[in-house]
Amino acid sequence: MIAFPFKGTRRPVANGETVFLRHPEVADYAEWASLRAESEGFLRPWEPAWPSDDLQRPAFRGRIRRYNQEIGAGTGYPFFVCSQKNGCILGGITLGNVRKGVSQSGQIGYWIGARYRDNGVMSEALGLLCVYSFSTIGLHRLEAACIPDNARSIRILEKTGFAREGYLRSYLKINGVWRDHVLYARINPRHELAMAPLKQGETA
Repeated sequence: MIAFPFKGTRRPVANGETVFLRHPEVADYAEWASLRAESEGFLRPWEPAWPSDDLQRPAFRGRIRRYNQEIGAGTGYPFFVCSQKNGCILGGITLGNVRKGVSQSGQIGYWIGARYRDNGVMSEALGLLCVYSFSTIGLHRLEAACIPDNARSIRILEKTGFAREGYLRSYLKINGVWRDHVLYARINPRHELAMAPLKQGETA
């Protein structure tokens, strides 16, 4: 395992027991590229097709520019999931397509390095992102979609309080193929009381 001590400037946005979330920056390139390259076989079946230059430094710089634009506009909040023990990048999680107004919602996507899978890392990270999304950003609803046979992702979502809501046919092009997805969602617990259905005889 290659050690990549982080020398950037960004502090954690959300802290958990074993992981924390922070925004990516250009100084992360070597560590990010190394983890993604070694995890390629594990990740490709569940992600959009990787561009030919995906792991090259110029492409990563462009990725960081887009991230910063999204953060500044309030439309997206990308994070690296990092170890509390040594600060190493374990994976990534993103709150994207954030909509305000009457919607107050966003969509979640995530990935984990192959060597860190099946140890609770992403479940903890997703829980942190939910708290941040509901409490700090003030969103009402979070959505996540996953391929029906991605049992690992489904376990993570259900463990973190997401409920299955529907089936999306030919929803996203994953690894070069249009794939069906199942839709999961979680509602801000502070808002659930206001959503409770009226009982017979009650008036709004």
